Amino acid sequence: MPERTYILHITERRLWDQARERGAYAMSTRGRTLQEEGFIHCSTRAQLPAVAAFLYGSYDGPDELVVLVVDPARLGVPLRYEAPKPGGEEFPHVYGPIPVTAVVDVEPWS
Repeated sequence: MPERTYILHITERRLWDQARERGAYAMSTRGRTLQEEGFIHCSTRAQLPAVAAFLYGSYDGPDELVVLVVDPARLGVPLRYEAPKPGGEEFPHVYGPIPVTAVVDVEPWS
């Protein structure tokens, strides 16, 4: 899969399994929903290691972590690249739930 085409989101396996049952994924980041945050935090392949370390560096949960590989062309909701502070690195933010049909692969994360 070409890196430039896809965006990534790291999550717990059980949250992805629940999303598959509902038809859409709606967690923004670790412990926060789309409704609470306003968008779903994603990353590029290059950004993923730092994001995973920041969010899950101390993770000792019962579920394995997985990376959702998302095709932006299948989202059906806005995708914006935004920096957390002016002049900072831009990250992909999805402004709506991610349909399970937009997830083209699920990779294990260790």
